[in-house]
Amino acid sequence: QVQLVESGGGLVQPGGSLRLSCAASGKFFRINAMGWYRQAPGKEREWVATITSGRNTNYANSVKERFTISRDNVQNTVYLQMNSLKPEDTAVYYCNADVLTAPYSRMNYWGEGTLVTVSS
Repeated sequence: QVQLVESGGGLVQPGGSLRLSCAASGKFFRINAMGWYRQAPGKEREWVATITSGRNTNYANSVKERFTISRDNVQNTVYLQMNSLKPEDTAVYYCNADVLTAPYSRMNYWGEGTLVTVSS
């Protein structure tokens, strides 16, 4: 019904920047909140940032003031601008969306992830 595709990951030096994108496609009535999660090697998946349909935002303390989440409600795309990257930011980053796919059908979807590696 809905597909989420992330892009923008890669290798960056400490202190550098990357911008991740996640585009939603398929058949749906409305996308509510969208967010980013990440999973480092050997660790559990953790929440990074969320943005509502009204563009209200929330961030994990570990990324606040370094990362910025935004969205384009016309193209159904969410972004994560990542600045001042640290080695501990290294992880697979996953896009998430809360979606109304049909009347009384609220579903949660995940992208397949994009790898961010912060290393010198």
